[in-house]
Amino acid sequence: MDRTAQDFLRKLVELPSPSGFEQPAQRLIRERVKDCVDQVRVDVHGNLIAALNPSAPLRIMLDGHCDEIGLMITHIDDKGFIYFQAIGGIDPSNLAGQRVEIHSPGGPVPGVIGRKPIHMMTPEEHGKTGKIKDFWIDIGAKNLKDAQKAVAVGDPITIPRKFQELRNGLFTARGLDNRVGAWTVAEVLRRLSKTKLSCAVYGVSSVQEELGLRGAQTSSFGIDPHVGIAVDVGFTSDCPDTEKKLVGDISVNKGPILFLGAYFAPNPVLAKLIRRVAKEKRIPLQLQAEAPFGRTDANVIQTNRAGVAAALVSIPNRYMHTPGEICSLKDLDATVDLIAAVVSAIKPDMDFTPKH
Repeated sequence: MDRTAQDFLRKLVELPSPSGFEQPAQRLIRERVKDCVDQVRVDVHGNLIAALNPSAPLRIMLDGHCDEIGLMITHIDDKGFIYFQAIGGIDPSNLAGQRVEIHSPGGPVPGVIGRKPIHMMTPEEHGKTGKIKDFWIDIGAKNLKDAQKAVAVGDPITIPRKFQELRNGLFTARGLDNRVGAWTVAEVLRRLSKTKLSCAVYGVSSVQEELGLRGAQTSSFGIDPHVGIAVDVGFTSDCPDTEKKLVGDISVNKGPILFLGAYFAPNPVLAKLIRRVAKEKRIPLQLQAEAPFGRTDANVIQTNRAGVAAALVSIPNRYMHTPGEICSLKDLDATVDLIAAVVSAIKPDMDFTPKH
């Protein structure tokens, strides 16, 4: 990965962009791609859509959602303590003692998530993580009026984490789900802009995936693609307390993942093409046939209008939906290589109808 691409990645993962508040990430992505695409726009939902060769008859959609999980202020009490609820899938065990940033119109407001000290807990409370309603945020306010000078109900909250490189090409930050997918789509567009394309390619940095795949649903309806590839993160089994029987033998630093189903079955023609291209280009590819833990943007792209030939390519991710997710720079590069090569291999006359 060259230094410019890594700097873009670093800035992107450090930006606060919880679902419904993705504008900072979208501005940065737009800046990255605007000079290498034929069209770029933001739709009414907030999806960033960039296009190469848009007049071509066969349309390919590449999607990576740019939103992250977060929190939102729901109540401020008379003493100025702040209560909140989750935006997306938050595990309360990750919250106690975390430093946070509240994103108010006046700028970020620092605070810390408080909870009753262990010394004051009853024996029944010991060892229990608690529910979100058991936590609060302390910004140092004197009272309600003082707190309201800085923040308001509805302000989003994130747990700040800097991009940090680890050993063996790994790195950590919060929100890698799915800022690394949005990064990949942007870098694929930059790669493809230097080639002669026979198809139209639409790169989408979609919004509100963590709230129900909303951005991918509306953007795919507008684009009406024939082929769609969603880029998200996938579970690994290369760390403690994760069973290979559930998620397969998946590791960081061993390449992207092609997802094969239970809750999402890719178009068989497209899946075969992805596997063939990976083999021909000697790009490492892991296969995952996972139990139904959840849905991704690939689901709504696949079922758009009369149906789309869709696939899900995932980037291995340790500790998903925590403030310390881990991915691999090597895997990111390999994912860009794979998707760019697959798009280049798609011809306007290809038939993606499953063969019976």
